[in-house]
Order: sequence, then C-alpha cells, then structure tokens
Amino acid sequence: MQKQTAIELKGVTKTFGTTVANKNVSLTVNKGEILSVLGENGSGKTTLMNMIAGIYFPDEGQIFINGEEAVIRSPKDAFAYKIGMIHQHFKLVDVLSAAENIILGLRGEGRYNLNKAAQKIKQISEQYGFEINPKKKIYAMSVSEKQTVEIIKVLYRGADILILDEPTAVLTPQETQKLFDVLRRMRDDGKAIVIITHKLHEVLSLSDKVAVLRKGEYIGTIETREANEAILTEMMVGKKITLNIDRLDPVSPEDRLIVSDLECVNRDGVKVLDHIDFTARSGEILGIAGIAGSGQRELLEAIAGLQHIDAGQIIYHDPKTGKEENLRDKTPLQIRDLGVRLSFVPEDRLGMGLVGNMDIVDNMMLRSYRKGKGVFLQRKPPKTLAEKIIDELEVVTPGPSTPVRRLSGGNVQKVLVGREIAASPTVLMAAYPVRGLDINSSYLIYHLLNQQKQKGVAVIFVGEDLDVLLALCDRILVIGSGHVTGLVDARHTTKEEIGLLMTKTEVKHHEEA
Repeated sequence: MQKQTAIELKGVTKTFGTTVANKNVSLTVNKGEILSVLGENGSGKTTLMNMIAGIYFPDEGQIFINGEEAVIRSPKDAFAYKIGMIHQHFKLVDVLSAAENIILGLRGEGRYNLNKAAQKIKQISEQYGFEINPKKKIYAMSVSEKQTVEIIKVLYRGADILILDEPTAVLTPQETQKLFDVLRRMRDDGKAIVIITHKLHEVLSLSDKVAVLRKGEYIGTIETREANEAILTEMMVGKKITLNIDRLDPVSPEDRLIVSDLECVNRDGVKVLDHIDFTARSGEILGIAGIAGSGQRELLEAIAGLQHIDAGQIIYHDPKTGKEENLRDKTPLQIRDLGVRLSFVPEDRLGMGLVGNMDIVDNMMLRSYRKGKGVFLQRKPPKTLAEKIIDELEVVTPGPSTPVRRLSGGNVQKVLVGREIAASPTVLMAAYPVRGLDINSSYLIYHLLNQQKQKGVAVIFVGEDLDVLLALCDRILVIGSGHVTGLVDARHTTKEEIGLLMTKTEVKHHEEA
C-alpha cells in the first residue's frame, strides 16, 4: 500500500548573505515513517528543518503539507499545520512543572485547568509509553524526563509531524532504547517523524529511510534496509571513508595525574564532586562516562584550575623533572607556569573556549600573547598555526581572518580542538570534542587523540557516545551524581554495563582486567 505524503519540499533554497545554507532541496516525508536526515557539519540539515518548523522562511521553493502548499512564517504557523520540533537545547521553564510547561502559551478554554491538562498528559503517556509526573518541576528532572516533556508538549498541541534534533545526544543506552520504542509506536500510529542525528548505528536501527545532504544540496534518499555505514558516509562526504578506530595498547604507561578524595561544592552549596579517585596514565586514553550534569565538567575544571577544590589533592608527575606537584589551589596560570600543559576543550565552545568576535588567528594568539616582546605581538606563528588547523581539520571558512562566530558549530569545534592539541600538552583533557561534528570530522578527532596517546600524552576523554568510548579508550571511569560509580576496562565491558553504572549513585568500584 502506497503511503500518504506528510511533507514535500520542492526546490527549497535558503541563503544567509553570501552563504548558501540550502540549495534547490527537494525531498519527501511520508506518514507512518521515520526519516533520518544526515549530512556533514554545515550541510544545511538544521536550517532545512527550521524552515519546516517556521523558524526560517525559504528564499525560494515550496513546502507542501498533506498535499497542499503551506506558508510557514512562524512556529505558530507550523503548529497550525500540526508540525512540532523538539530542539537539542530544550525550551522549558525550570521553575514550572511538566504540566505547566506543556500548556504554557496555549489559548482557548481550559488553558489554566491543570487537572484537565494532567488527564490529557496521562492519556498521551499511556498511548505511547511515556513515563512522566505532570506535577514534577523541570529543575528536578533528568535530561530524558525533560525531553519527554518537550515531546508531550508538541503532541498535546496535536502534532502529527515531529522533528527531533539530535534527540539521543545526552541519553544513556537504556534511555535511548526507551525513546526509540516510543518513536516506533508514534510511527505505527501514523505520525511522520524526522530525526537529525550523527550516530549512524542509530540511523540504521531506527529509521525507515535516510535523506542525505551535502554542502546544502540534496544528494538522495535511501531505504535504510539497503544502507550501511560505509554507503551513508560515502553519500555524505562524496568519497569512501574508513570508519574504524585503531586502539593500540598503551606503551610504557606511567602515572601522570593522581586524583584522590577530590571534593567540590558549587555556589549553591551543593556537593558536585564527592570523594573522586582515579589515575590518568601517560600513553593511554582514560574515558569518562556519565549522564549530563553528573560532575564531568566540574572534574575537568578542577584539574585545569578553573573550579575551587574543597578537599582532596591532584598530584601531577612532571616527566621532565621527575618531581611531584600538587595542583590544588593553583590558578590556571600558575599551573601553566609549572610547565603543566593541561589543555582543556570545554563544553561551551564560544563561552569558555573561543572568543566569537575575534578571528581564527587572534584565537590562536590567546595561548601565546604573553610571549610577545614589549607592546608588539607575534602574529606570524599564530597565523601559521591557524592555516595548518584549517588545512588539516578541513575547517570550512573563507580564511583565517574570518570571525569565529561566523563559522558553523562543527567548524568552531575543529578550531578549538586543533588549538588545544597544537599546545603539545602532557595531559590532554577533551570534554565532548566531537559534539556537533559530522562522522568524518569526528573520526579525524579520534585519530588526533590516538596520535597524542602514541606520543605519551595522558588523554582524558569525556564523551557521550558509548560505542566510541568502548572503541577508543583503554579504561572508562563512570560518574553518577558526583560519585565514581565504576572503573572498567574498555576492552572487557559492554554498553549495557556502563549504562547501568551511569544511573547508579552509590560508589561501586569495578577493577579493570
């Protein structure tokens, strides 16, 4: 039986100044179907979906909803066409309950009737298999609960077409599986579902079809049952790419960083790190896994001197002098003056890592301006470094003098990671270095981290994708609610075991083999 068309795009084009985000894109999404949209960074995936959701308006082309041409100038218009988009960064009010967030902004009779809203939320939850407490405040929810609220919010408004942007980015394997079960039920109920994701194994396990964009242009749609990772990557990139992470055994590993009984309390008096113990060794990659907000960021900031430490110590073994140094209570500059090259790739790229209004060369100079003589700064070495990073990491930019804020998120990330690795550290801490990167760029970063490992650098890698953690790391430290809940050998563990450890809060040590 031929499926009915939910969305049809014909010759859709969108430009921002001289940048062409989408060019003459034509694709179709059917009812009762899950379509994955794939593409490299800057290929126009999110821009295209934002036009369907009413955030942008196309410069050229037509959008048809249920066979009729639609003019979608705002998210309000999109809701009128029963289209709802769940963004990667949630649009929720923390101090309100789930039910209050769900009915927020609605007009009509019963908009302030929370009991009536709770009944409808319960009905939607039972229909699709959601687990949600309508009275629970957003600030008390886990990431997956917040995502559930966002999905129910669009269903409550009657959405038949759902667009999800990177829905599994911060979910555990168990939470991801629950979400997929819900999405399959919604598909079976006749909903049209579009997912933007970089995780090819999820695309292959969930979707019915895959649409591929390359440099803003539509390459084609393929039936998922006829696809594999190699085929999809070749469609995305335009050439064959080898997708494998070579994990070499550590060579002569030595203790480089010993963290013991580390405790940190934030400004609100909440203990974000509680008796953290681990050792990072030279020539190995130590992975850190945990649900978002479990203390990963605070841990790396504490080591880098950016987070106040209330108890414990961080002992650094200097390979040049053979001496031990306690990094506790030292400023980042004091740590650098000790010769300790702790390169930090933060989660907030433009907040902590780079200055958006400065160009790529000036952002390189942020690491070296103190070496300038007198009032004059050395611009040639940073410019050379910028050009090298642009070339080696395939940064899409008009040139090194382009302001960083004008780059796509993925290209900003490449600049940041490239600069940190170029600092030749002895300990390299990378927090989510491939977040927002396409598959090709991600494997490039994994290769660079492996190169650092071979050079004897102690690499600490905080990642979201458990498949990558298992393939790339030598050991994996699992953190839950500020505690170490497990330490496992990456070669002899499973995603399921790590997922279970991520949801625990009590201390539980797993010795590596």
